[in-house]
Amino acid sequence: MGVVVPIDGDKERGSKQQSATIQKLFDLVHPDMQRVNELIINRTFSDVEMIPEVAQHLIDSGGKRLRPMLTIAAAQMCGYHGAHHITLAASVEFMHTATLLHDDVVDESELRRGKPSARMVWGNEASVLVGDYLLGQAFKMMVETESLAALAILSNAAAVIAEGEVLQLAASKDTSTTEDAYLAVIGAKTAALFAAAAEIGAVIADRPKEEHRALHSFGRNLGLAFQLVDDALDYSGQQALLGKHIGDDFREGKITLPVVLSFRRGDEEERAFWKRSMQEGDQTEADLEHAVALMEKNDALADTIKRAHHYGAMARDALAIFPESEQKSALLEAVDFCVERAF
Repeated sequence: MGVVVPIDGDKERGSKQQSATIQKLFDLVHPDMQRVNELIINRTFSDVEMIPEVAQHLIDSGGKRLRPMLTIAAAQMCGYHGAHHITLAASVEFMHTATLLHDDVVDESELRRGKPSARMVWGNEASVLVGDYLLGQAFKMMVETESLAALAILSNAAAVIAEGEVLQLAASKDTSTTEDAYLAVIGAKTAALFAAAAEIGAVIADRPKEEHRALHSFGRNLGLAFQLVDDALDYSGQQALLGKHIGDDFREGKITLPVVLSFRRGDEEERAFWKRSMQEGDQTEADLEHAVALMEKNDALADTIKRAHHYGAMARDALAIFPESEQKSALLEAVDFCVERAF
């Protein structure tokens, strides 16, 4: 279905945002990320043949590995000199990968980053069990760093992520979901791991508590902004340019912020459409295009992006306590990139 939706922004802002990249961050962390990647390959090895096959299928599918890059950059910015940031960054990526495997089973997703999801290739059982294996490996690596504080932060994040999954399941296809309830879901499912990934960089560098809190706030707000932009992109022509399918959230009946805003702002007829197509799962070929039209009519996409900018600004502010450095500059540019993918 050829739905192409530009997300409103003035020309000057759009021009600036199209140039936003994470190249500076990538260049700074690249040597350490090579070590992270080597560790990931090593730790996905198993005599059980299916485990490395399933893990590598997802690991090789083209993700940017932004979360472990946050750990590396934060540790560098905090002056850490050692190797534990490599181990913890790999742990963060394993936690994220395990979450994706589990998510695709819960959401019954057929695709992941444009490729058949692991559950479509190996089945739900294998996806869940390999996800569990990766979580186990993540916690083994955390213990190896002998940082009880880092272990506490990441294990708490794992519990919060699971809570977010249950929250989302409870709200699944529920058009009465409020904005606050949705923000609670993504705060747990997405932002918790961003926050933990950034915070542990200060923890292993033995920095003051205020820097722990600052990096936690940075990561959390970046994660919220990142997810809100993803929500908007699912109904945008930009999604196709990123190699993803437009409307996957709609077809899966996911209640994301653009749907929440459109439902709340719509009239009785519009709300009936959302209930039929999302809550009851009764969709026709023309429904996605109509859904996008309603989102445009009710400013749902534009306002989702405005909220993403709000959280992005909070992420930037959180780094204000740190002295100027290449790493700080790269993290600030990463905020711009995450928010500005929609343009």
